[in-house]
Amino acid sequence: MSEKLHIAHGPANNPERLANEDYRAVSVERIGPTHYRATNKDGATLDFGLGEGMLNPVELLLAAIAGCSAVDVDMVTTRKIEPEIFKVLSSGIKQHEDGAVRLDDIEVDFDVAFDSSEEGLKAASKVDRMIARSAEKDCTVSRTVEHATNVTFRNING
Repeated sequence: MSEKLHIAHGPANNPERLANEDYRAVSVERIGPTHYRATNKDGATLDFGLGEGMLNPVELLLAAIAGCSAVDVDMVTTRKIEPEIFKVLSSGIKQHEDGAVRLDDIEVDFDVAFDSSEEGLKAASKVDRMIARSAEKDCTVSRTVEHATNVTFRNING
């Protein structure tokens, strides 16, 4: 049985914030040493951390960027035909700045191919436009990373 999202009671979760229809949240719980589980409001989970068989948080960020754009491109291009290939590679360069680290030069490369049928050619003709639209407008994840975003950390127990 999956658990529902546990929302901590603290300043970050005031009633006005929770009532906002655009509010988004995930809860992250420690499962074991460097092993964590993210849970959304519907109870869907994703395990991650440091160690064999797990994506680490930086890889999750890259996956979120690639995944967000992949969904945007997929929803339009595959309405009438399944692709022969649909892969997305998201990569970045870790930067070290005065003891702090971050990613820079993030690139998202699509490898999408359809068969040579009429429907396949129509779908293939939409790929570049949808990649551009995702980058410029639709991908919430990449647009959040590209723009200055306020991130506030709090200890709600102290």
